[in-house]
Amino acid sequence: MNLISRQLRGNSAGPHVLILGGVHGDEFEPMAAARELIRVIPQEVLRGSVTIVPVVNEPAYLRGHRTAEDQRDLARTFPGREDGSITERIAHAATQLIGQADYVIDLHTGGTQWAVTPMVGYMLHADADVLAAQRRMARAFGLPVIWGTSAGLDGRSLSVCRDAGVPAIYAEYQGSAVCHDSGVDAYVDGCLRVLAELELLPRDAISARAQQPVPTPVLSEDPRPNSGHLQICNPSPCTGYWHSYVRLGQSVQSGDLLGTVSDLLGDQVVRIESQQSGIVIVLRTYPRVFQEDALATVMEML
Repeated sequence: MNLISRQLRGNSAGPHVLILGGVHGDEFEPMAAARELIRVIPQEVLRGSVTIVPVVNEPAYLRGHRTAEDQRDLARTFPGREDGSITERIAHAATQLIGQADYVIDLHTGGTQWAVTPMVGYMLHADADVLAAQRRMARAFGLPVIWGTSAGLDGRSLSVCRDAGVPAIYAEYQGSAVCHDSGVDAYVDGCLRVLAELELLPRDAISARAQQPVPTPVLSEDPRPNSGHLQICNPSPCTGYWHSYVRLGQSVQSGDLLGTVSDLLGDQVVRIESQQSGIVIVLRTYPRVFQEDALATVMEML
């Protein structure tokens, strides 16, 4: 299987950076940003090469869903199989591209059901040089939150990068089935800043907007098992209607009320109290929830 991509080649030797968008079919800012990057990266001064895949999971995108018809989460299916289901084949094709890269940027959003505070993350890689490169990339990207998390999570593009020793970051920006122009701009600027940080582009060759100073980020590095697993935090105890009482970026303490889940008549209402203290970085915005659906992710400040 071949993924639809565009490779931009510079006139001199240098690193190869892979930029992925649309790993989930309902994440739109990465797709728009990838198309814009193809247009604005100045090849005439590019050192090395950049491969851009605007929509990795094209079958999911065409279905209008997060997943393809086999309903497997691509971000849990890496490295995939060449002879597997559609999602496994896509994962295998993306894994082949990762194997050719020196650095990887994987762009995401909360999709149709969650919103995510603008953030960039990386795995806490055991190799000090890889980890240092990821920290540089994350800071250069310029989003307000940086989260370093467990290197033990498998099935992801970043776990393939981890095993290959390829420095990699991922980014998240809002979601809720909306393509935010601010998210597209932030992703374009962030990728350009990383390319400049890695010396693929001169700093004066990126857009004036991308050259603007970025605020000092909120930073947390959490090496505990399952840190960074966004789909297991503060799960719903039952199926019902979710009503949030907090907002993205809000500081909460363990035991604070995050929201409620009620039955359809509102006769039974379950309070959802935070299991952690920290900052709300992921919040479910789609009201219908099933039992065990993640409702909110709180980044603890360690």
